[in-house]
Amino acid sequence: MHPAPSVIIFTTLSGLGFGLLFFLGLGQPAVTGFVAFVFYVIAYALAVGGLLASTFHLGHPERAWKAFSQWKSSWLSREGVCAVAALVVMGLYAFGAVFLGSHWTVLGWLGAFFSLATVFTTSMIYTQLKTIPRWNMELTPILFLSFSLAGGALLSGAETLAPWLLAIAGAVQLAYWAKGDGAFARSGTSLSTATGLGVRGDVRAFEPPHTGTNYLLREFVHVVGRKHVQKLRIISFVLAFVLPLLLILIPVSGVVIKHLFALLAVASHLAGVATSRWLFFAQAEHVVGLYYGKR
Repeated sequence: MHPAPSVIIFTTLSGLGFGLLFFLGLGQPAVTGFVAFVFYVIAYALAVGGLLASTFHLGHPERAWKAFSQWKSSWLSREGVCAVAALVVMGLYAFGAVFLGSHWTVLGWLGAFFSLATVFTTSMIYTQLKTIPRWNMELTPILFLSFSLAGGALLSGAETLAPWLLAIAGAVQLAYWAKGDGAFARSGTSLSTATGLGVRGDVRAFEPPHTGTNYLLREFVHVVGRKHVQKLRIISFVLAFVLPLLLILIPVSGVVIKHLFALLAVASHLAGVATSRWLFFAQAEHVVGLYYGKR
């Protein structure tokens, strides 16, 4: 039983795409014409591709437009509003850069704000869930934002910032794993508290609610062996942070070799972040697992 590929693709690609749009909005790199066109094609392909992937996770993708109607109370709606605002504003900013050779600073800063706000609202969809203690902590939005900024810096060629942002994102990832591993236990949730029968004594399940699978088991109850988790964490950390740092810090001569190393750094980071996202969802210890004897 594994997490849905659509949510992994969505959170991985959209984070990178909006991270790149953030830096482009700040004028990094300050490109125009065809070069700017290439950068914006990459940014929009990642951001829009990720958002489209998220619709396949919906029971009725054709009703995705309804998500915008609850922006006052729903983080999902706020994510949709921020994403559309970021894409529209940055689209106008891109038009000026590509076709007019101009950078409209105020528009760029506004687009950068909405781009980062999109990543934040995405993270809050998961952070707000008290039923998943591993997600319901302050490090979750910091994790999403640090990943997006590190990836955006890599893609935008921000040579000065990228190493620092990669190091910060790596530190946040380690802190998230360390704190997340004990989150479920610290929440104090058990079958006794979940059923409200703890006052009568120890509660144990007589038998599972049913013998077949269902939506809850497919979406929220994943069991990953500790041995596999440790291996995947090492692979994720090396690919997402260690290897990209080495590739961008190693002094090389020649523009072609430099660009090749930069491309390899981005590819490695993308693979590492995707692995981290898989773990993020696979290790989501939803309290509903208590009813199925999985916790």
